[in-house]
Amino acid sequence: MSETILVTGGAGYVGSHCVLEMLANKYEVIVIDNLVNSVRLEGNQMPESIVRVERLANTKVKQYLNGDIRDEEFLDQLFSSHKIDVVIHFAALKSVGESVAKPLEYYENNVSGTISLLKSMRKHGVTKFIFSSSATVYGDPEVLPLVESLPTGQTCSNPYGRTKHIVELILKDVCKSSPEWSVISLRYFNPVGAHSSGDIGEDPQDIPNNLMPFITQVAVGIRPELSVFGNDYNTVDGTGVRDYLHIDDLAIGHLKAIEKISGKGWNGFNAINLGTGRGYSVLEVISSLLTVLYSQQFILKIVKAFETANGVKIPYKIVPRRPGDVTALYSDASLALEKLLTFRQSSDLLYTRRRTFTVSLLGLPIS
Repeated sequence: MSETILVTGGAGYVGSHCVLEMLANKYEVIVIDNLVNSVRLEGNQMPESIVRVERLANTKVKQYLNGDIRDEEFLDQLFSSHKIDVVIHFAALKSVGESVAKPLEYYENNVSGTISLLKSMRKHGVTKFIFSSSATVYGDPEVLPLVESLPTGQTCSNPYGRTKHIVELILKDVCKSSPEWSVISLRYFNPVGAHSSGDIGEDPQDIPNNLMPFITQVAVGIRPELSVFGNDYNTVDGTGVRDYLHIDDLAIGHLKAIEKISGKGWNGFNAINLGTGRGYSVLEVISSLLTVLYSQQFILKIVKAFETANGVKIPYKIVPRRPGDVTALYSDASLALEKLLTFRQSSDLLYTRRRTFTVSLLGLPIS
């Protein structure tokens, strides 16, 4: 009999891709979401992302529920109605800049909401938990690449990162208090891209907080230009450096985490980076083919690669740094390769850019 997976925040960008991967691998999936960052079809209770996921998977989720993880009565009813084997927890507010402006909302949703979820799990005897964490727990690091054994929380520069760090501390304490708990905390670096079908991808409802949707919105004319937040960082070209992991690879990482946590030897708290192990500057993300021509201006590399891959121009301007941003974050991904085995990392930046743009501009399958 297939395991039943509860996915919180399953209608969002990362959640929907992971739900698709689970359905494709015959898991029973229950999705809950409060639709803060999702689109609902008119006259349809289910968000558009899940409708599309079901169409792609050619199967249905076991149940979809509109609900909030802070509602303990709602959670208790859910756990009473279903035998849940594993919980995957995506539901969270996730904008670094917004968290600086609205810290209370971030602590309430990301920390208090997780506590409510864990309490309900404990009450109903569910002890397998996969947490959507973040590289922001490492703060502004002095050592790169980032390995899981490095200290966390000491230099977190924004409330979003602190909420992820606090939840990890809570999870460690829960595991210490109850040895039957098994927790895998997946520390994402920067998920990018979209499913090859063109049916699901990152489509924020407001001004994008992440680089790739910002680039694609400029490319298709939704926004007039790309804002590059700061060119005075201590990097090769002055722009921030990040580790960009394709969303398909991230989804596979979650699938492998389910397989591992459902077996033996994974009791306690386990942190694993999900990244490629390579950092790119902001402007390198937009441009790869013209690296040689523009090598003296690393920031322009990203722009030129995107332009070259897709035949479009990406106008941009340099604006002040965003509050809470750090200079560079990129992973040592060797533990994921060792522990999650067939987890792969597509580090071909040009390929990722082409796939993302095709989905965003045309909404068509990618050959």
